[in-house]
Amino acid sequence: MNARSHAPVISPALVTQKAVQRLPRWALVLFCAAYVIPGLLGRDPWKNEDITSFGHMWSLALGQASWLHPNVGGVLPTSGGILPYWLGGAFISVLSPWVDPAVAARIPFALLLVAILALTWYACYNLALTDAAQPLPLAFGGEAKPHDYARAVADGALLALIASLGLLQLGHETTPELLQLTGSTLFLFSLSAVQRKPRQARLAVLISLPVMAASGSPVVAGLLGMAGLVVCVRSRHATMKAHLIWVLLASVLALGLASGLSAAGLSGWAWRLDPDFSLKEYLQLVSWFTWPTLPLAILTVWHWRRQIWRRHIAVPLLAATVGFAASMAMGANERALLAALPPLAVLAAFALPILQRSLGSAIDWFSVCFFTACAAGIWVIYLAMHKGVPVKVAGNVAKLVPGYLPHFSWLALIVAALGTLLWLGLVRWRTARQTHALWKSLVLPAGGVALCWLLFMTLWLPLLDQARSYRLVMARMAPHIPSGQQICAPGAPVGLLTAMEYFGHHRVNGLPLASAGVSAASCPWLVLRVPAHAKAPAVESWRLIVQYNQRTHNSEQIVIYKRAPRAVD
Repeated sequence: MNARSHAPVISPALVTQKAVQRLPRWALVLFCAAYVIPGLLGRDPWKNEDITSFGHMWSLALGQASWLHPNVGGVLPTSGGILPYWLGGAFISVLSPWVDPAVAARIPFALLLVAILALTWYACYNLALTDAAQPLPLAFGGEAKPHDYARAVADGALLALIASLGLLQLGHETTPELLQLTGSTLFLFSLSAVQRKPRQARLAVLISLPVMAASGSPVVAGLLGMAGLVVCVRSRHATMKAHLIWVLLASVLALGLASGLSAAGLSGWAWRLDPDFSLKEYLQLVSWFTWPTLPLAILTVWHWRRQIWRRHIAVPLLAATVGFAASMAMGANERALLAALPPLAVLAAFALPILQRSLGSAIDWFSVCFFTACAAGIWVIYLAMHKGVPVKVAGNVAKLVPGYLPHFSWLALIVAALGTLLWLGLVRWRTARQTHALWKSLVLPAGGVALCWLLFMTLWLPLLDQARSYRLVMARMAPHIPSGQQICAPGAPVGLLTAMEYFGHHRVNGLPLASAGVSAASCPWLVLRVPAHAKAPAVESWRLIVQYNQRTHNSEQIVIYKRAPRAVD
């Protein structure tokens, strides 16, 4: 680093020992459990990416596809590498037949979400222990002890990540992006733990980038490797400079793995650049996807701007920049933006020691009003679904999800009521007493997000399942096609092919009709998708059986044909 970087670091943080009081571990575990567990059980794979990924995993577990070439009905995955499908397929195989395949595939990805939360905490903890990140000593003593300060800041980072709206749905899907996010967060941890735990840091970096490359994100892995090299080169610490060779080795392994997979005809290099980039759409995505971490991260960068190349700022800032750049290059892609969330949470945590009381109060009151209103709305709609009042709300639900039949569960009601009571208790605790803890301003945002997710996955789960699952579509198909029949569905998405196999118990072929292996004997049924309100096309040698909308009157249509018998000369 340059000579200026060797100047004494003047930290903007002044923190007393009282401000780093411990967040009870049981409370932190409860936050994580309320965030991770809902949605794990009791639901179908959802459209579109969720059931698409599950289809490839299930196909591997059933032995219908080669483990080197995952496919559903002959249709190969368009992205995602090969490692995510191996992971889900392996869990399905091991847990079959005791666990439903959809749940078995979801288990490893729930564990990945836990790993992401834990890695974010440890990354922030290690960064907060660096000399440059420590608060200034107070004139009369009483400043925070280093480890207590680091723990309080790390607690804030974990709460900030839970509060991130962008992670809420995508973090609970069985998609390759969650494995990619695990790799990028592991890389963040590796750069943070070099000085305190060099062996763990080396192992983490050697795993992180190859995992990303094998999960369909080799370009982002390469960009993160470049960011890591910049941090190591600019550092004045010998341990960081020695870590450079490991970052370089991990980058070479990742790029080599991607090239090897591509050479073998597998999913290796995947270029998903989108030239139709809209700055307006991108800013709209960023504004809600990164809430509330981005505003706090900007505050951190501003107050620590004189220490911008210190590791506790540079590492998460460069990692977040890679996520923003990847999302922008892919046309405001929200899944690529996932990689920015853990580093943004770390940056947001370093804003807590310098957060003004007025801004902290504003965050608290916004969280109370917003999430209480959201929870109340969920309860009102739940009441309308089961009791028909308010009448207007019940009518809107019927329009959005035609044919919905309410399903009552005492367990779901009790869990939702308990979660709501805990939220009210949390609000009362935060607003009725004065606390100096650093993490106090992120308790309500994290609790509100966890509450709403819990209510969605209990009170609204049957409604969401019917709206976002293919089960109803397959129920409409069942009277027309006997179970176990071979269906040709050229051009159908993998999600629909999976649904016909998983829900309808059919055998599917998604290849074009002219492809080899598609014969009258093996494929007596044809399923096509047509736009809403369009007329079913006439297909030679096939007789139209039925045509219906997938969900609502304006949704895409499913058309079923049966192969016409050949005329006898």
